Amino acid sequence: MLTFRYIARDSKTGEKVKAEVQADSKEAAAKLIKQEGLAPIDIVLKDAAGDNIFSKLTNRVKAKDRILFARQLATLINAGLPLVQSLRSVLDQTQSKPLKVIISQVISDVEAGSTLSDALGRHPKVFDQIFINLIAAGETSGTLDAALTRIALQQEKDAEIVSKVRGAMAYPAIVLLVMVGVVGFMVVSVLPQVEVIYKDMPGASLPISTKLLLALSHMIINYWWAVIIIVVVLIFLTTRWARTGPGKLYIDKLKMKTWPFGELFMKVYMARFARTGATLVASGVPLLQVLDIVSKSISNVHVEASIKKAMDKVKGGKALSDSLEGDPNFLELVPKMLRIGEQSGSMEDMMNKIAEYYEKEVDNQIKTISTIIEPLMMIALGIVAFILVGAILLPIYGLAGQTGIGG
Repeated sequence: MLTFRYIARDSKTGEKVKAEVQADSKEAAAKLIKQEGLAPIDIVLKDAAGDNIFSKLTNRVKAKDRILFARQLATLINAGLPLVQSLRSVLDQTQSKPLKVIISQVISDVEAGSTLSDALGRHPKVFDQIFINLIAAGETSGTLDAALTRIALQQEKDAEIVSKVRGAMAYPAIVLLVMVGVVGFMVVSVLPQVEVIYKDMPGASLPISTKLLLALSHMIINYWWAVIIIVVVLIFLTTRWARTGPGKLYIDKLKMKTWPFGELFMKVYMARFARTGATLVASGVPLLQVLDIVSKSISNVHVEASIKKAMDKVKGGKALSDSLEGDPNFLELVPKMLRIGEQSGSMEDMMNKIAEYYEKEVDNQIKTISTIIEPLMMIALGIVAFILVGAILLPIYGLAGQTGIGG
């Protein structure tokens, strides 16, 4: 059962009434309100109302919930249950509140005569074009359960790759965060004490490295509010810029070229291209539509542009392998293996093999990056430690030397 907030008018008194009601759908809620002698004006799902920023952040459907939805629905349809009954069973088993709201709306739409693909298509933030097109292909061919199983497999693989890449990026990010924290503590807490000691020594002078760090220390201590504002503004402006056309072009190119992550991202894009393509081809989606959908799922504007160029060449009668050959945004192996698939008439199998190959390569690349990054981070930590220790110990040694001379 879902909770709806509503505004209605009392037919007897004419007054507006604001309250809540529990029902399976918006239509069911309207019937219950009318039974109370009220004329509904507005009915809104409580979970979808988004009263604050926190609710907007938490009302998101996770990838694992979407995968579980596809798996459960495939199993129930395969067992011979009608679509609406299957959806209701999935609704009862779903733990995610945001997904419950969406499934309830999908049930209402399907009962009103919509196809499942159209009903899911009304929620583009949760169900992407791959999901919708595979459902539509399954409905057309009468193999909805098989299409749902393919969706679950494709999204599981994609989520697995994303998780691995995030894991590879997490270690350097954590080390960098710790480094910044240690530097901040030393600059704000330890260095000022050295300055206090030196102030009481006539003729004592601090090394240039210590003076620079002390200037930074004074700025942070005296103008901490300004530092926070500058950092927040820079993060905000960078985030906004990254969403613009030039920003996306620059960042996506950086992903592909920056050592040692460039090779990893390229292999991720190849695996995603092949896995998504294989899933769509297996469901009977036409090649041009496959390329159009895949281009939007890659998450890199340069690779997307290359796929769009290949689409134009395919429209002109060229084979996909020939259209991608020599493209700098595609690894050489991809068009070669696609050509074998085209010649043998087993495009789906070949794309699956490409996906499996690059998924294994992603694993190997992550291990390689971990092996490379650990010593590099240790060297970076050592350099930072050397600078900090030098800035603190050099004045102390100088102070000791002056005291010795004076003695």
